[in-house]
Amino acid sequence: MIKTVIDSESRKVFPDFRELSKYRDLFLILAYRDFRVRYAQTFLGLVWVFIQPLFILFILNFVFGRAINIDTGGIPYPVFALSGMMAWTYFSFLMSQAGQSIINNGEMIKKIYFPRLVVPLSKGLVGLIDYFMIFIFFMGMMLIYQVSPSSNIVYLPVFVLLVIFAASGIGIWLSALTIRYRDLQQVVPFLVQIGLYITPVAYPSSFVINNLPGWAQQLYFFNPVAGIIEGIRWSVFGTPLIMERLWISVAISAVLFITSLIYFRKMELVMADLI
Repeated sequence: MIKTVIDSESRKVFPDFRELSKYRDLFLILAYRDFRVRYAQTFLGLVWVFIQPLFILFILNFVFGRAINIDTGGIPYPVFALSGMMAWTYFSFLMSQAGQSIINNGEMIKKIYFPRLVVPLSKGLVGLIDYFMIFIFFMGMMLIYQVSPSSNIVYLPVFVLLVIFAASGIGIWLSALTIRYRDLQQVVPFLVQIGLYITPVAYPSSFVINNLPGWAQQLYFFNPVAGIIEGIRWSVFGTPLIMERLWISVAISAVLFITSLIYFRKMELVMADLI
């Protein structure tokens, strides 16, 4: 018989990852529950995964592809924009869903003990289902527009992992902060909308370099997703990649992820009292 001791005075800085592995079944159950709830009693079912990205793609194509006529280096604009939307869709999903995850599961958290980190992490698994479905759609678009992948395509899984890494850090931060600052639930949707336009989804980073002053360029690339999206395009299309920007994204993502775990662990000790 396994004996579990819950100590509110624990000095651990990070969550107990060995304990997390023991609750992997709960992690899968929560993810499956969220997936079913999301698409339960829907007429179109999983087709909704494509509707929102397609609608956004239509607007971006009209504004940036036709009105502004963004230079994509010879890549058909719908394919170019969709390559960035794959990453941003997953990132924005975790920002929206993970931020409210602890509050939405408040009754369960107050009644039983389990590692609270399981809750926001399960949202990441649900988001991955959407991500890979959009990826399949993206590959279909490449076939339609006859765009051949570059030889760098072998590095694509690395950048997918970086997207998961960066999104998880933001998601864990928001899930812990929202417990104490409930008004973040209203702020996050606004940040998601703004983030789409301050991230190189609809345009390449060169567009920012040519239109912003030096200090604004430096600030722009502190967006953890900016360098990662450029890396995805480098791996798929072979477009230029400035390693300095990528390393900035990786470094900021690492800082966000590590500090999110520290803060979440701190909040975990008082979480049930604050919900």
